[in-house]
Amino acid sequence: MKPRTWIAACRPQAWGRRKKPGGEGRKPKVPGWWPAASGVAPLLRRLLPFATYLFPVAFGVWPSAALAQQSPQDTFHVNVRLVNVFVNVTDADGAPVGGLSEGDFQLTEDGVPQKITYFERQTDMPLSLVLAIDTSGSVRKDLDVEKREAREFMRALLRPVDGMDLFDFNSDVREVVPFTSNMHRLDDGLSDLDVGPATALYDAVYLAAQRLAPRHGRKVLVILSDGGNTVKGVDFSEALEEAVRSEVMVYSLIDLPILNDAGRDTGGEHALITLSQSTGGKSYYAQFGDLTAAFQKVSEDLRTQYLIGYYPVQRRSLSDYRRIQVTLAPAAKTPHPATDTLRYRPGYYAPASQPLDQ
Repeated sequence: MKPRTWIAACRPQAWGRRKKPGGEGRKPKVPGWWPAASGVAPLLRRLLPFATYLFPVAFGVWPSAALAQQSPQDTFHVNVRLVNVFVNVTDADGAPVGGLSEGDFQLTEDGVPQKITYFERQTDMPLSLVLAIDTSGSVRKDLDVEKREAREFMRALLRPVDGMDLFDFNSDVREVVPFTSNMHRLDDGLSDLDVGPATALYDAVYLAAQRLAPRHGRKVLVILSDGGNTVKGVDFSEALEEAVRSEVMVYSLIDLPILNDAGRDTGGEHALITLSQSTGGKSYYAQFGDLTAAFQKVSEDLRTQYLIGYYPVQRRSLSDYRRIQVTLAPAAKTPHPATDTLRYRPGYYAPASQPLDQ
């Protein structure tokens, strides 16, 4: 039942009135001195202010003072939320490093050591994923390949508890299929992608982050594009900030016809790489539309993440951006700790608060 319907159903007029014998309009008889029913409510309303005043006078204690006597200690409520950090550990060859435990990691926030309160290997936390496909003229030649590889990707990765949202973007951004784990709906959406001349890349990142923001669990944006933004709207800094604030990991699959082509938009490629690095994701190049290896690496990456959770200590500055650093402990149980690479989001936004010395 919708909230509006529920509220309407709870109104007295919606309950219905029972008809009393003798027809409508008959007033009930009240014996003795008690005033008529119609006069009780006004009488009580007049007496209520006096009762409120007489209570503390009669007992010598105001209600607030009585409550204070019952609770001699003041109670302060601090809104501290659990911060989740997804960490990928790879060796010198880029292979995932598994089997690590909570004691193998150390974590700081703004340089202050934090106590790890939650740890999970290869997290099973539900996944919310937006797949945003560039359908502009510059990459339209690879669209059929992208559709085929996207189908294989979602079948290999998605579970019933997960959800995928399908976007296409060219001159505009369009949500083709909202969050679902239904493969038939996603298949139909991939068959219904639109095309256009321009590329609203940053608009797509911004809107995808907004769709992911209220979701729970892991939030991931996989974006297929050659990196060129040709539409005036959201700029790079706005798109990046929205992704960081929404706690979205961005995986960029950069589609290039020829890797050493002099006509490449290297600025757009660099923007996609920076988006990924700044959110704990990763970027991959796909030459000649060959996305098989790139999709496989993204799928493997999401299946081999460690989840570290902590409650941050009190802030030390008024900045609302908090920097995270995760390292391997000196006694970490890994064959080559010096050459292992850790990848995670480098920070997050939180409400600003007073520093410790105020």
